[in-house]
Parts: sequence; C-alpha cells; structure tokens
Amino acid sequence: MKFFVVLACFLAVAYANEEADVLRLDSEVNPDGFKYAYEFSNSIKAEQEGTLSGDALVAKGQYSFTSPEGEAVAVQYVADENGYQVVSANPPLPTPPPIPEAILKAIAYIEAHPSKE
Repeated sequence: MKFFVVLACFLAVAYANEEADVLRLDSEVNPDGFKYAYEFSNSIKAEQEGTLSGDALVAKGQYSFTSPEGEAVAVQYVADENGYQVVSANPPLPTPPPIPEAILKAIAYIEAHPSKE
C-alpha cells in the first residue's frame, strides 16, 4: 500500500520538467504519522498525510499537474488496508474494459479446484 502511494507521488514528480524550481517543500514525521507537501514551478503539487489506525497506516492525499496537452489534472486519494483508492479525479480517470467471460470462468474454475500444494 505504501509503495503505491509513494509511487503515485513520484510519478507526478518524474513527469515534471527537470528545470522546475521548488516553490514549497514541507515534511513532518511523527511517531503516529507523517505529512508532506511540495509544489514546483511547472504546476506540479502534492500533499499527503498519513496516520496510524490500529496496526495499519492510513494515508490521504492529493496531487495535481498540467498535462502535455495543457489540461489541468487533479487526483484525490486514500490508501489504507484496502489499498490505493482514487476518491476523485478531474478529468475522470480511464476505466479498464470489463473482464472477458472466458477469464471469469477460468478464475471460477481455479477457485473451485485449488492446488493441492
């Protein structure tokens, strides 16, 4: 889970122009959680806050940037014991095509006939 959150943030940074200036960089780490925020001169911004909830880390955040086509992109997310989940995205994120019927049948067969190992 933590990997996907960090990956999403670093993808936004990697997308940045290498000559962008850092306008803001804040971070704080505590025994019960963390928070950070950054902003670059090329429109990339990100914020995230994580807290311990029982044995699990729950992270909430957002990031935004301008696409190569000039479109503003903004994503809000939460990452918890259920994984990385997009709460909202503007523009909406593309959705995957439905799983083919043959694949669904194969998965059902595998679940009904587990390996003996």
